[in-house]
Amino acid sequence: MSWVDKVRFHIEKYGLDVFYRLGNKVGVPPRNLRLFFIYISFFTLGLSFVLYIFLAFVLKVKDLIKVKRPSVFDL
Repeated sequence: MSWVDKVRFHIEKYGLDVFYRLGNKVGVPPRNLRLFFIYISFFTLGLSFVLYIFLAFVLKVKDLIKVKRPSVFDL
């Protein structure tokens, strides 16, 4: 057995056991919990990217509207 198979087996045995135990406790199939976790991960990643783009747009508009006037000391 190669080391890749050993790592995959270890992750499947111990890493995915969390969803299996949680699903049994709540009464939901573990497959549905895994899909929910994947969808929520993509949603939060996308939400943070959209928030970043929105804030960059707002700051750009603010810079265009508010013009910095030269100071008296710059004359």
